[in-house]
Amino acid sequence: MSLSNYPVIAVAPPPHSRVAGLYPKTHLYDAYSIELPPGASGDPETLARFVFAQSPAWMAALMAIRDALVAGFGLKTAGKLRSSGADGGERVGIFRIYEKRPSEIVLGEDDKHLDFRLSVLCQPSASNSGARRLIVSTAVHCHNRLGRTYIFIIAPFHRLIVRSSLRHAARIGWPPERSAGRE
Repeated sequence: MSLSNYPVIAVAPPPHSRVAGLYPKTHLYDAYSIELPPGASGDPETLARFVFAQSPAWMAALMAIRDALVAGFGLKTAGKLRSSGADGGERVGIFRIYEKRPSEIVLGEDDKHLDFRLSVLCQPSASNSGARRLIVSTAVHCHNRLGRTYIFIIAPFHRLIVRSSLRHAARIGWPPERSAGRE
């Protein structure tokens, strides 16, 4: 199917998102939006878990390369992040959950080179058609030169990965809205 069937658009980060204004200075701040079909879940945690569990294989290869490169600098690898959930902190994939709200979940991680937060926000479409949009926003604050260099290098990959992850999830089919009587 054509990518035009699943348009992911760059949007201004929503000012009401929990990541808006989070850091005194951001070194990367972007947002991407996709329309959810009727009947799709509107629960941000369900949607986040679905999007990050459905990543194409090429993304795993990119993460393996990233991990091999950053491990020498003492930065957290994907394997270390996944296993850090054992300390009692709840995670969605490699991301720590910082906050849950009815329409938004905030994920992220802090490391010695940078801190970042990722918002997965479900909101009504601006067209008032009853449609909903899923907006993924990322805010990154770098602590030092290593963080600024890292974000400069990975920013193009980040944009590609967010857009591709949303398209891939749409192609597979979003999880359905749960009915009130089901768990």
